[in-house]
Amino acid sequence: MTDHSASEARSFLPPYLLERLASSGSAHQRECARQTLLADGRFRARAGSTALPQGSARRGEPVRFVHSAEQRQVLPGRLVRREGQGESGDPAVDEAYQGLGATYRLFWEVYERHSIDDDGMALLATVHYGRDYENAFWDGRQMVFGDGDGELFNRFTIAPDIIAHELTHGVIQHEAALAYAGQSGALNESLCDVFGSLVRQRELGQSVDQADWLIGKGLFTERVAGRALRSMARPGTAYDDPLLGRDPQPDHMEAFVVTEADHGGVHINSGIPNHAFHLVAMALGGHAWERAGRIWYDTLVDRRLNQDSDFVTFAALTHDNAERRYGAASREATAVREGWRRVGVSP
Repeated sequence: MTDHSASEARSFLPPYLLERLASSGSAHQRECARQTLLADGRFRARAGSTALPQGSARRGEPVRFVHSAEQRQVLPGRLVRREGQGESGDPAVDEAYQGLGATYRLFWEVYERHSIDDDGMALLATVHYGRDYENAFWDGRQMVFGDGDGELFNRFTIAPDIIAHELTHGVIQHEAALAYAGQSGALNESLCDVFGSLVRQRELGQSVDQADWLIGKGLFTERVAGRALRSMARPGTAYDDPLLGRDPQPDHMEAFVVTEADHGGVHINSGIPNHAFHLVAMALGGHAWERAGRIWYDTLVDRRLNQDSDFVTFAALTHDNAERRYGAASREATAVREGWRRVGVSP
């Protein structure tokens, strides 16, 4: 296991959406987007700046701390709820607390991983960060959530998959530490969407057929023409809005986007491995966190997964892990191979 806690902060909302708002939105929207971009540009992990609170020595038991920045750009802010305390009455605080717990439960109860670092690391979150801050991020040590602008974006704790997405950046940081650029960066983002979706599906008790496979559902207000930020089932269809534009995600390598923006398209091209996972999960049926999720988790912690791994490397490892766990002639191995083939990647 590798600790790369000095890595750059990972934000949920793609920069291209904020840049579009900063140039084309209303006066209020432009100001919110510009301030968010300014704040995002300053973030780097603060490893070693302050001591982290003690985590849990007892496997299967999380330790959660939720703070409020009270609309200031301070971290961690004022502690408002800690492990074992009842609801605070503040939706953002209580959603963060529940989301941290749901993410811990998936990784522990399904994959026997004891928190982010597999060693009981305390789960920290700060809500009400900044004024009208339009993002959520993992900074290498903790989760941070803005309240949104109230016009286009709701509070960023509103969707449990957003919380799980950002926490999974922490898991990746402690495992392969996939470089946040190009295809390895798109894999980083995709893995976060995968486990974010699995947390939500498991909390709702949904089968693959019942799940909507949307990421960030509820984040957009009614003013936005869109269902969510991304769709794993149909990348490129999550939103089509006059102001925000159209969801740019491809679902096949033929439409792979070559760009220098967004760290080489990490939030864009993640649609390809996202769609591959969806195809595998649908082929296997049942609960996605059981077999498809197990294969993806086995690959996430596989020591052969390097920082600069590309789609082909990751696909090959998922296929190999499917064969190792379920057999070379298994339905699982066949589903993995076929899922990647259908998005234009040969494992």
